[in-house]
Amino acid sequence: MAGLAMGSLAMAGRWNLRAVDFNRSVPRANQLFRVHQWRRDPRNPIFPPGGGSFDVGRCMNPFIVERGDEYWLFYAGADKQHQHRICLATCPKDDLTAWKRHGPLFENGAKGAFDEYWCVLPCVHRFGNRWHLYYTGRSRGGGGLQSFAGIGLAVSDDLLNWKRLSDEPILRGDGFDQWPGNKGIAGGGSLIEVPQPNGNTLYRMHYTLATGKPSRDLRIDQAKQSVSAHSRDGIEWTDKRVVLGPREEATYENAATIALNIWKTSAGWRAIYAGIGTRFGAYSICEATSSDGLKWYRGKPGENLSMPPGKAAWENKMVEYPHVVRDGNKLRLFYCGNGYGTTGIGTAVADPVDG
Repeated sequence: MAGLAMGSLAMAGRWNLRAVDFNRSVPRANQLFRVHQWRRDPRNPIFPPGGGSFDVGRCMNPFIVERGDEYWLFYAGADKQHQHRICLATCPKDDLTAWKRHGPLFENGAKGAFDEYWCVLPCVHRFGNRWHLYYTGRSRGGGGLQSFAGIGLAVSDDLLNWKRLSDEPILRGDGFDQWPGNKGIAGGGSLIEVPQPNGNTLYRMHYTLATGKPSRDLRIDQAKQSVSAHSRDGIEWTDKRVVLGPREEATYENAATIALNIWKTSAGWRAIYAGIGTRFGAYSICEATSSDGLKWYRGKPGENLSMPPGKAAWENKMVEYPHVVRDGNKLRLFYCGNGYGTTGIGTAVADPVDG
């Protein structure tokens, strides 16, 4: 099964989402929050734009599926007309420079569709004998974050041949009383399986609610928070709720928290995500931890900043869209650099941190 985002959450007792305060951090007395010590690959970016006309302008939003001794990289590529499509590349796990680019997996929506202009932020998960690929659509005509108006679904039996399931999104940016009329939504998070007492499986998707509108104030323009929704079939999604939001006191994530990726540890759950704040004026990579996968702890301001923008020219302004998989006894991180992927995708490794 693909990566750590595809792990299962074993839970005892009755499932009760309503009893959980998703915005509350879990206090841990006298415990320093530990982040992974990510070691950037000196060859970065290991996947730059320009392998084909379909990704000459941008390679962003890495999502890795492991198949045998290969990495299958699903990502968003931009052509010269700035249209973005979901693309696929593969390489041996032991040679991250030997990528084979397979190109776009399906065409964008028709004129006027929610995904006419962009298809980005892939998330891949297997449902029985069928693969689901969730992606974020963007329509034409401006509108800032509100132009990202839905998460669509494509399906496949073999991971290579994909078909959009519908011209309509399966998830929209509505359903929150505090943001009436909101349309903005973006993927980038993980999808996990939650076994139920009756033997069935509940699927939990993590995605981003984009409530911002064009503004000179970073904290308004980039108003985003990580949310979750639940499904029993991967198509109908309910129980939408905020699970992680900006922290005013942490200047690297006081504007937004996006792309929450989660994996199981011996002590509970870890999460890695991208934060936007006034400190860097753009994205950095942060971490959180949880004992139950529901309430997330980030430590004191400064403690959970895992990877700030780097010194190398390709990532000296921002690092974002993190995705983690296991690599032997290490963890491997894939992420983007400057310009939301205009400089490509890089990688880093770290020893696992369980607590």
